Amino acid sequence: MKRCAALIQLSREHHPALVLANRAQRMHLENSEAVLRFMMQVVETFARELEPHFQIEETKLLPALTSAGETELVKRTLTEHEDLRELANQLKAGNAACLRRFGEALEKHVRFEERELFAVAESVLSLTTLKTLTPSI
Repeated sequence: MKRCAALIQLSREHHPALVLANRAQRMHLENSEAVLRFMMQVVETFARELEPHFQIEETKLLPALTSAGETELVKRTLTEHEDLRELANQLKAGNAACLRRFGEALEKHVRFEERELFAVAESVLSLTTLKTLTPSI
């Protein structure tokens, strides 16, 4: 799917998130040392990449969508962000049992944003508004 230029960077950030989600879903919990290392990687990646991505969406994209009347999509996005934050916090606390849930939730969220949220944003927001999402445009 061709993305408008203003959403390309956010869309590109989804690929490494999907890779992370896939690894989380496939991680075998029997190897506790590898699981602990991966959990720390997830926590670090969440803080370094996913949280800043969420912040851009929450401070720029979602308010614009709310103004355009897309409140249900905004609510779903915010709920999923909070769910992912909670799962990341559980991983940070050492709860390996939620690793698969984190991967499934992250994959579902990325697919939702790509297939629904961004598509709606491109159809209801002006190019001027979309350009405010990324400083490089």
